[in-house]
Amino acid sequence: MKEVVLKVEGMTCQGCVHTVTKVLERKGAQEIEVSLEKGMARCKVDPSVSAQELAEAVTKFGYTATVLEG
Repeated sequence: MKEVVLKVEGMTCQGCVHTVTKVLERKGAQEIEVSLEKGMARCKVDPSVSAQELAEAVTKFGYTATVLEG
């Protein structure tokens, strides 16, 4: 498993945190931590899943996600 850290802009409430968490889960992420205060998401994924794939999945739900690590 590799760690991926995304900067996520546009989250305004705990509902947003829940949505981002669910999107990452659907992509196979585990050990997901999404912080509204920091505007970040951290998770672990199989090396076959690219960090960019995760960022694009989150972006499709109306947020701006950029890869910081992974």
